[in-house]
Amino acid sequence: MRTGVRIALDWGAARIGVAACDAAGTLAYPIGTVKATTDRAATLRAVVELIAEREPFEVVVGLPRSLSGGEGPAAVAIRERAIELARSIAPIPVRLIDERLSTVSAARRLGESGRSAKKQRSVIDAAAATTILEHALASERATDQPPGEVVSAGTELS
Repeated sequence: MRTGVRIALDWGAARIGVAACDAAGTLAYPIGTVKATTDRAATLRAVVELIAEREPFEVVVGLPRSLSGGEGPAAVAIRERAIELARSIAPIPVRLIDERLSTVSAARRLGESGRSAKKQRSVIDAAAATTILEHALASERATDQPPGEVVSAGTELS
């Protein structure tokens, strides 16, 4: 298991949930959200600033696949944002992690703890990022391999 702080992003249309883990990679926790605006460059700058504050060795971004594992328009949009992010934070690697049902799981966990999911969208987004990071950490522990798919900063945007 590699050691060092990781950041996870649940990149949505309205908000970007953000989570981090400790340097040992044992505990993932929510940090908060970044407002996703129509100004993509400003949104990207806000995410990059937040990442710089935490000094991670890696960033994982949730990739919204369909239940069958396919990729639709949402996944294409996230891939584009992940490429933009990789270019902005190089040489820190960016990895795409399958995020199927992470938001559903986060909302369920909040509900089980007595919190109203409908009234706390930003909390759900940060919790979803935490779920994505927990999945990435568990995958690495189980396989002894870095999780997901590395995003190349040199990839052409479509």
